[in-house]
Amino acid sequence: MLQFTDKGIYCPAGDFYIDPWLPVERAVITHAHSDHARWGSRKYLCQEYSVPLLKLRLGADLQVQGLPYGESVYFNSVQVSFHPAGHMIGSAQVRIALAGEVWVVSGDYKVEHDGLSTPFEPVTCHTFITESTFGLPIYRWQPQTTVFAGIQQWIQDNQAAGKASVLSAYSLGKAQRLLYNLRHVTGRFLVHGAIAITEQVVRDAGWPLPAVERITPQTPKEAFANAVIICPPSAVGSSWMRRFTPYSLGVCSGWMQVRGNMRRRNADAGFVLSDHADWEGLLQAVKATGAQRVYVTHGFSSVFARYLTEQGGLDAAEIKTAFGDEEEDTGNEPDTNHTVAGNGA
Repeated sequence: MLQFTDKGIYCPAGDFYIDPWLPVERAVITHAHSDHARWGSRKYLCQEYSVPLLKLRLGADLQVQGLPYGESVYFNSVQVSFHPAGHMIGSAQVRIALAGEVWVVSGDYKVEHDGLSTPFEPVTCHTFITESTFGLPIYRWQPQTTVFAGIQQWIQDNQAAGKASVLSAYSLGKAQRLLYNLRHVTGRFLVHGAIAITEQVVRDAGWPLPAVERITPQTPKEAFANAVIICPPSAVGSSWMRRFTPYSLGVCSGWMQVRGNMRRRNADAGFVLSDHADWEGLLQAVKATGAQRVYVTHGFSSVFARYLTEQGGLDAAEIKTAFGDEEEDTGNEPDTNHTVAGNGA
């Protein structure tokens, strides 16, 4: 049904690609992160909540069609539908059906509900294509309520010490999750320009997020005292942050699970908060599909595929793709001084 090509995952019968990494005629997109939604294709199809995010990232004149969760379109005789992935706003698994055979391409996903994005829903299929960003047994997340309780206490401790609290998080996805789940902790958020741009688009689309204040060269230094500040990873360690002194830096990432990563990122605190499934979540998702054939993409793909084969009794294999990890500092944040129309980040 699907082929793995040098342009991406291809469906010959429907003549479309899923998350292609090179320009194609028709691209079916799982979500708006830059490693899955790339500029240059002629037509795009995505879940309806992703439409404004794709236009933000790829240009306002993008030729894109949005489809609600669970509704289908047909390309030739191939049925295509989107189903919640729980990764971020608008993220979706792509279900492809033809002549009684069903494949599901997961994109990126997490199984714990973050309170904002549409919760993950397993989709029964014969073949499942899964990510494995955190596909090692060492990656096991605490409940979100526990993580956010820790962040809240850290903020309160910083305020008692007269410090600003700077949280590092990817500008699309993680930053909105922080704002939504910390909205009762503080009535005021100051943010980097990349996050302010994204935040405006998300709020304009109707999502219940708190207002933010964009940090500019004109923002007075006294505004940063005891403030909660959110910035993308690309801003950490830059001259942009010097104005916040005294401050404490907290990095929000699944990579904080590994001892030493907090020190390497020069962070004062590390919060294990990921928008990807952990080891148990990956196993849970695979099992829930009922699939007997599993292809494993980006992350610890060889390890996870081998485990599924040897311990799960599945026909599993590693597939090389150009998908990456948006939890790393990609340097591809939207332009904070100009419009992002046409930005291929």
